[in-house]
Amino acid sequence: MPQIAQLAETYASQIFWMLVFFGIVFFVIGRGMVPKVMATVEARDSQIAADLAAAEAARTQADAEEEAWRVQSNAQRAEAQALIAQAKVKAATATEKSLAKAQEKIDAQLAEAEARIGAAKDKGLGEIAGIASDAAGEIVSRLTGSAVDAKLADKAVKELLNA
Repeated sequence: MPQIAQLAETYASQIFWMLVFFGIVFFVIGRGMVPKVMATVEARDSQIAADLAAAEAARTQADAEEEAWRVQSNAQRAEAQALIAQAKVKAATATEKSLAKAQEKIDAQLAEAEARIGAAKDKGLGEIAGIASDAAGEIVSRLTGSAVDAKLADKAVKELLNA
């Protein structure tokens, strides 16, 4: 095999060029590019960490502001409910007062109407008694042919009406 026989002749030059090539690759990539890539990765990592910290701080602040807003909203809601309850109480007392006044007026009008009805009833009964006594006297005079005393007819009608 001729390749193996040539190995001793070319062995030293292959090792030399391999060391030169790997040396160039090491210095160009290892010393030139890798530190720049690593610096970029570290800068990116630090930027991401800073962004996450800022987002967490913003979220914490937003949560605190939301909680403060909720506390204030609940306080305002409670105050509004108290004002509504107070207004309802005032409206209820005002309504009760106006209803009491209206009831007094109605009671007065009812008493007055009952008095008028009573007077009209008494007047009507008096007129009925007079008409009945006149009618009774007339009926008796037609049936018997004799005149009846008006006082006697009034007395008889009043006895019948009271019975």
